[in-house]
Amino acid sequence: MNLAELRARLSAIDRRLLELVAERQSLSTRIAEVKRQTGYPTRDFQREREVLLGARAAAEELGIPPATAEGILSLLIRSSLATQEHASVTAQGYGSGKRTLIIGGAGKMGRWFAEFMASQGFEVEIADPAGPVPGYAHRSRWREGPLDQDFIVVATALGVTDALLCELATERPPGVVFDIGSLKTPLRRGLMRLVEGGTDVTSLHPMFGPATDLLAGRHVIFIDLGVAHALAQAQALFSSTMAERVIMGLDEHDRLIAYVLGLSHALNIAFFSALAASGEAAPRLAQLSSTTFDAQLEVAAQVSRDSPQLYYEIQSLNEYGADSLDALARAVDQVRDAIRNRNETSFIEMMLRGREYLAGRTAARPPGATGT
Repeated sequence: MNLAELRARLSAIDRRLLELVAERQSLSTRIAEVKRQTGYPTRDFQREREVLLGARAAAEELGIPPATAEGILSLLIRSSLATQEHASVTAQGYGSGKRTLIIGGAGKMGRWFAEFMASQGFEVEIADPAGPVPGYAHRSRWREGPLDQDFIVVATALGVTDALLCELATERPPGVVFDIGSLKTPLRRGLMRLVEGGTDVTSLHPMFGPATDLLAGRHVIFIDLGVAHALAQAQALFSSTMAERVIMGLDEHDRLIAYVLGLSHALNIAFFSALAASGEAAPRLAQLSSTTFDAQLEVAAQVSRDSPQLYYEIQSLNEYGADSLDALARAVDQVRDAIRNRNETSFIEMMLRGREYLAGRTAARPPGATGT
């Protein structure tokens, strides 16, 4: 066979592989239906383990690298879980006969919530001066229509959300109101006014981005503002998903987010800023590679593509933000001092403390959990 014929045969095999993937997805939908009927959980970690171990064993028999086989099957399992999760959310129909208004719904996370709510059967309307979103009713200003929906989701930029919540409090909407801001202390005034006005209000922080299609291993934080009904109703939106639901207070949230988001963002910004300022070495660095450097570079590249304005707000508006930045500065100083002073003992102690902390963190995480 010549090159063209070999490539044609390869293309035919690729087509067959995709047909098998499509068949697997169809079976996943049927499996989701059976699981719902029998009360079986969507995710079965033991079954996943069996599939991956089987893939590694079969790969060795076929002369395929076991890691390659495991990677392919892991991707297919994730796709299957997404299919089953979507089917479960749709089948539950929690929003059947209910309505939701998403203020700021033309934004990325606003659109995610529009799709998520619509998949549960909600009638979704978007209020956003940026313009309509195909497939949804639209109003330019949230005050231009009724506010009697079952849910009102505030998905506006963090810098304007507090004032908007204060305005909503004067309207006393009868449904459940929640924001999805990355910080909560800047929203304290608006949230408290809603509480004081008797509104069913809570606050959410989805710990994932708008490209997320599977909530397994993802976290959604719910802020307990003392309104039990609102908290329960907001949690119910995610009851048919595999998301990890975490409840905490407003101040605790921002203290933790100072590290979870503030520290990780600052670390990556410092990393790519140091590379950009490396002068003559910069072009040569682009030609080099190492396992650790490439992994860090990939994360830093993702951070660099996100909104600078959003990241600035997360750093500057958090009442507890300075704590994590001070901790980062102290840690960098400790590393620098250990190297400058040739203090091997101090350097090793830092490494061992970090290893112990990370080992404990890994052990405490549920199987299949992923970072955000």
